[in-house]
Amino acid sequence: MSLLHDRTHPTQRPPSHNHLLAALPTGEYQALLAQLELVPMRLGEVLYEPGQQLRHAYFPTTAVVSLHYVTAAGASAETVGVGRDGIVGMALFMGGDTTSGSAMVHIAGHGYRIESRALLRAFRAGNELHRLLLRYTQGLITQVAQTAACYRHHSVEQQLSRWLLATMDRSPPGELVMTQELVAGMLGVRRESVTVAAAALQEGGCIRYRRGHLTVLDTSALQTRACECYAVVKQELQRLLPAMQPDDHRRPMSLTG
Repeated sequence: MSLLHDRTHPTQRPPSHNHLLAALPTGEYQALLAQLELVPMRLGEVLYEPGQQLRHAYFPTTAVVSLHYVTAAGASAETVGVGRDGIVGMALFMGGDTTSGSAMVHIAGHGYRIESRALLRAFRAGNELHRLLLRYTQGLITQVAQTAACYRHHSVEQQLSRWLLATMDRSPPGELVMTQELVAGMLGVRRESVTVAAAALQEGGCIRYRRGHLTVLDTSALQTRACECYAVVKQELQRLLPAMQPDDHRRPMSLTG
């Protein structure tokens, strides 16, 4: 998979830029700060692979991470995306220290990592972090189930619309750049299928697509082209975590390749 482009704006933000951390009470947030380490999250970096023991969890702030299931033949598709809305490393506090999938950075930026033992201590204290992580996990379960149905029943155009909207929710303001090949890998489809879907969205006024460059122009129109999966997942996260609302889509997003 070719990963050629990086974010085009500064990416270092405070821990509170992560919605889960920002939702913590002041005292709990301050106590956790000493355990957090700012780390760059580079495009294409694999944070963990299937069966690998997890030593850290990650709270992305400007990066977006894709959780994948990889087949024995090497094919893969995204099951969950995680950005400033959540945490990577759910298996740690759910009772396991390994996972059957992989986690790869698909939008470069930064995040904060925490050692597994420190996260477990904070989680087992039974405070607000415990409640937030369990509710976030329930939201991810909804996303996994809805994504599976989406891949089976909805068109590539609908899937692309859903994926673009969700990615914009998880990333900070500023132009995003990535390859068509990367998006095809996220959706588990051929690159040519992404090209056809992008052309259809352009005809509908949702995006501008020229010479391999795609920019979202009208998010409302894009929402009408997306399947119901985007709204189902977003509404469930809003129900479970009402204090963690994403910013409005008032910025461009570009896809190249």
